[in-house]
Amino acid sequence: MVKKEIEKINIIVDNEEISVIKDSYLLSGLIENNINIPTLCHHKDLTPNGTCRLCIVEIEERGKKRLVTSCNFPVRNEIKVETQSDVIKKHRKNLAEMYLGRWPNVPVIQKIAKMCGTNDNQKYKSELSETSEKACILCGHCTRACNEFIQENIIDFAGRGIKRHIAMPFENVDPLCIGCTSCAYVCPTGAIEVNDNRNHPVDQKLIQKHGMRVNAEMATLDPYQCRMREVGTANIVEVMDQYDLLPVRNFKFGQDPETWRIDSNMMKKSYFTQGHPDQCWHGCSMSCAKAVEDFELKTGPYKGHKVIVDGPEYETAAGSSNMGCFDMDFCVEYNFYCDTYGIDTISFATCMAFVMECYENGIITKEDTGGLKLNFGATNDTLEVLHQMARGNGFGVDVGQGVRYLKEKWSKLKPEKAQFLQDIGMEAKGLEFSEYVSKESLAQQAGYTLALKGPQHDEAWLIFIDMVNNQIPSFEDKAEALYYFPLFRTWFGLYGLCKIVWNDVVPADNAIKHPPQVAAKIPEHVENYWKFVEGMTGRPLDEERMLDESARVHNLQKIMGLMLGKNSFDEDIPPYRAMGPVTIEEYESRQERYDKQLEELGHDIKNKSVEEKMEILRNYRYEQYAKVQQAAYKRRGWNEKGIPTKERLAELGIDLPELVEIVEEHLD
Repeated sequence: MVKKEIEKINIIVDNEEISVIKDSYLLSGLIENNINIPTLCHHKDLTPNGTCRLCIVEIEERGKKRLVTSCNFPVRNEIKVETQSDVIKKHRKNLAEMYLGRWPNVPVIQKIAKMCGTNDNQKYKSELSETSEKACILCGHCTRACNEFIQENIIDFAGRGIKRHIAMPFENVDPLCIGCTSCAYVCPTGAIEVNDNRNHPVDQKLIQKHGMRVNAEMATLDPYQCRMREVGTANIVEVMDQYDLLPVRNFKFGQDPETWRIDSNMMKKSYFTQGHPDQCWHGCSMSCAKAVEDFELKTGPYKGHKVIVDGPEYETAAGSSNMGCFDMDFCVEYNFYCDTYGIDTISFATCMAFVMECYENGIITKEDTGGLKLNFGATNDTLEVLHQMARGNGFGVDVGQGVRYLKEKWSKLKPEKAQFLQDIGMEAKGLEFSEYVSKESLAQQAGYTLALKGPQHDEAWLIFIDMVNNQIPSFEDKAEALYYFPLFRTWFGLYGLCKIVWNDVVPADNAIKHPPQVAAKIPEHVENYWKFVEGMTGRPLDEERMLDESARVHNLQKIMGLMLGKNSFDEDIPPYRAMGPVTIEEYESRQERYDKQLEELGHDIKNKSVEEKMEILRNYRYEQYAKVQQAAYKRRGWNEKGIPTKERLAELGIDLPELVEIVEEHLD
C-alpha cells in the first residue's frame, strides 16, 4: 500500500470552525468532531444512501443555502453548516414521530425520537404500525452489507409504498446465501436472527464480531489501499517496480520501463473480469482471486481454444518480468499452461530466467536447447520449453529438473563458470526463489534462505515491511522479525487459515496507534485470528502461546529435514545474487547507491575499478548476512550451525527420545 497525503479543509459548523478531510462525507466529519446528528440508516462501515433523512442539515455554499442529507454530502469546498435551526429541528421531529407511529416499541426508534425532542407515538399510528421490539425499520443496512461486504445481492427491498419490505428473490430462501451473518450483524433492531449453527463453535458471536471487522475494512478501505477486489495480489507489480524490487532478467535489476505492460492497471483495463465476486471460497469478502475470461490460446495442445484463466497473480506477472517477457498475453498463456500441466509458475519463471542468462552468456547454446533461442524476452520459445516439460521431451526435460540440477550439470561441463553459475542460480534447498529482489533487504535474504522449505514467500515475506514501509530498520529489529514472522506465517498453515486478510488490508490507524515494529505485525488483525480460534475451540490465545504452537511444528520440520540429510548450515546461505551485484552491469545500474554505501563504510573508492568495488561490497554483505544468520539462529534457540538445542526442545515440550537422538547426531 502506497501512502497518500490526507488533505483537510476547514468549514464552519454552528458558528464554530472545524477541520474535516476533503472529499469525505459531511456526517463523518461532524461525528469526528463530536457533533451529534440523529440518523437511522447510517452505518460507519457501509456506503451512505440517505434513506432516513434524519441527518439533514442546512449548508451555505458560495452564498446559496440549501438542505442536504449530511451522510452522503461530500465536503469539497469551504461551507457553512447549520445543524440545529428551527426548520431542521421541525423536520427531524416530524420524521421521528412518523417512525414512532410505525414502530413504537423498537428501542433504536425510541432513542432517535428522544434525540429529536418527541415521544409521540400516536400522531402517525395506523394499521401499518408494528408493535414488535425487533421490527424491521427498512434502514437498508442488511441489503448494503450483503452487497458491500460479500458482494452479493441475496436480500434486497421488495414491494412498493406501504408494501415495501426486505426479502430474498421471489420470497424464497436463496440457495446462494452462505449464511455469512453480515445482514444480522448490521441490523440495528434484531429483526434478522441467525438460527443456523452448522459448525457448532463455542462462541459464534465472538467469531462474528472479528470476522465483520475484516468485512468492514474490505468494504471501506480496500479501494484506497491494495485494491484486492479489483486486481488481487497483482496490485504490487507497480509498487515493487517503484521501489526497485521487481525481478527483471534473472533478478539482475529491480525495475524496467516496460513494466506498465504487465502491471495491475493493464490487467484491470484489458484482462481481469470486473464487478464480480471472484473468491477462493464463496463468501470471502476480500475476493482477491482474479480471472481472465475468453482468452484465446496461441500455442500448445489447446491452441485456438477460448479458456478461463485463474490469475495472473503478482508472482506470475513478476515471473514474466524476471524472464524479460513484458507481454501480458504471454503472461496469461504461461499462467494457464502452468496450471494445466501442474507446474508452479514461480519455479518455472525463475528457472527459465536462469536458463536465459546462461544462454546470453554462452554457457549453453542452440545446440543444447534443441535450436531454441532463449534470450530474455523470448516468449514463443519459452512457451515451447513449457510444453516440452509437460510432454517429457527435448530441452524441457532438463529445465524441468530445476535450477539446482542445471547449475550442477553445467558446472561440471564448464568448471570455469562454476562460481558464476552458483552466484546467479537463484535457488536454495533445491527450491527456486520467489519473485522479489532481495539484494538490498538483509531481512528478506535471511527470510528466504532460512525458510525450511526454501526461499518462498509463504513462510518469510519481509520485503515490504523492510524496504517499502521501513518498519524494521535496525539489525535487532530484523533478527526479531526473522523469529516472529516465519512462526506466525507457519501458524496460519497449521490452522488452515488464509493469511491474505492479515496484511492485505490494514486498519486505517495502524501506523498511528503503534510504533513501526509493532505496526508491522498489524496487532488488531492478529487478534482477529486468535479470537477466531477461541470462538471455535474455547481456548484463548496470545502471542506467546501462538508462537510456541508454531515453534513446535517449525522445530519438528527442521529436525525432519536433518533426518533426511537436508536443512544443513550450507543450505542456509543464499546465492550471491540474492545479496548483491554479480555482474558489472548490475553494479552500474545502482552505482550511486553502492558507491555511497562503500564510502559510508569508510572505503576510499576514488581510484578503484568496478570489479574492486564489487569485491569489497561482496565481502561486506557476506559478513552482514553471517551476523543476521547467527542472530536468527540464537533467537530460535538453535546453535551456531542452525541445529535446535536440546534445551529448546525441552522448552517446547518436544524433547522426545527419537528427536533428541537426531539432534545429538548433528550437535557433535
